[in-house]
Amino acid sequence: MLELKNLNVSYGKQKVLRDVNLSLQEGEVVTLIGSNAAGKSTTLRTVAGLKKAESGKIEFGGADISALPTVERVQSGLVLVPEGRQIFPRLAVHENLLMGAYHRPDRNDLDNDLERIFLMFPRLKERRVQLAGSMSGGEQQMLAIGRGLMSRPKVMLLDEPTLGLAPIIIEELGSIIRNLAREGLAVLLAEQNAMMALGCADRAYILQSGSIVMKGDAKQLSETAEVKQMYLGT
Repeated sequence: MLELKNLNVSYGKQKVLRDVNLSLQEGEVVTLIGSNAAGKSTTLRTVAGLKKAESGKIEFGGADISALPTVERVQSGLVLVPEGRQIFPRLAVHENLLMGAYHRPDRNDLDNDLERIFLMFPRLKERRVQLAGSMSGGEQQMLAIGRGLMSRPKVMLLDEPTLGLAPIIIEELGSIIRNLAREGLAVLLAEQNAMMALGCADRAYILQSGSIVMKGDAKQLSETAEVKQMYLGT
């Protein structure tokens, strides 16, 4: 469904991504693991069209989308849930969710989609008229994911969703991501929390200094000595 081919990205003279190759299938959770500044967020931002690649190709559904603007990528079903959540703090919860459907060509089924989100995240239903900025970090992350789902994505790009959250919320998010994949959504998850990411992913790519250095089955990678030492602290 999504494939990156020899992707190279720079900021000025600094090379950030070097010949990155990555694939993602329908109903699959793939995680991109690496330390801070490894290039995880840049990868997702480039896929979303927020950063231009120097060279390489991004294919979505078999079509080359490398030159498409972000809005057209969203309309085709490719959605980024950004690092730091970036909700609209002065809008109510339900208003934030409706913003997720802003670029949808068909808005006739928004009520049903809202109810689906509220079933998935009951706390958002309880707080639907509350200002989003007054909620906890975990609730805001749920809102950011819900807002992304309102666009009816085929692929969701999740950038550091567990950042700053309590362990119990992190565990809940892992379950939510797995459930979304069971429903057919493809998820590309960029995470520093390797334990959470490897626990909910099908496959994993290890990114170091902009290059993929390891890849494979998430469970198998989590059992390797190198990954245990570098990312799991064991």
